[in-house]
Amino acid sequence: MFLRRTMKGRRALSAVAITTGLLLTVAGCGGGGGGGKPSATNSSAKSTAGAGGSGSQQSSAPPADKVLVEVKSGDITLSVTSAVRDQGGFVTVSGTVTNNGGQFWIASNWRGDERELSRNGASLAGAALIDSTGKKKYLVLRDTQGRCLCTKFDGGGVAAGKSADWFAQFPAPPEGTTKVDFQVGSMPPAPINLSQG
Repeated sequence: MFLRRTMKGRRALSAVAITTGLLLTVAGCGGGGGGGKPSATNSSAKSTAGAGGSGSQQSSAPPADKVLVEVKSGDITLSVTSAVRDQGGFVTVSGTVTNNGGQFWIASNWRGDERELSRNGASLAGAALIDSTGKKKYLVLRDTQGRCLCTKFDGGGVAAGKSADWFAQFPAPPEGTTKVDFQVGSMPPAPINLSQG
């Protein structure tokens, strides 16, 4: 008799624990009406930059973020949303690229002309920071196997009407240098101010 009551008590406790777990799971997964989330605006829309991977995400309605500079070449719009000096002695530049055209855009001329960089495929391996005051050009950092520390576009580019996140890391210019130009492919130079990370 005592054993039966104990088993019933354990089953009841197990049921309560499972129900509580399910309720917490459902409450944690609930989306909701986006209270407090910023909405995209025409002048400052961008996708969130990838935090450490080399892939890119494509979206048609990127969330709002501050755009430092935007340059266009044909149907392609390049937005820079961040240019930060990091403590390791490098600069990380990030933003979005948007294909406003009707065809898939292939990022082949963004990978650079060096033979070593051709293995990076459609990427920002050919990007550079230009310090016109110090008369120096800083190329994208790369590992010992020639892989750039930059975005490699999934599928080789960006689909029509879509945006993709990008980032590229460079050696940091001297501390006194606060303004540089970001240059990639046939895009016009994008003047940016470096911020401290």
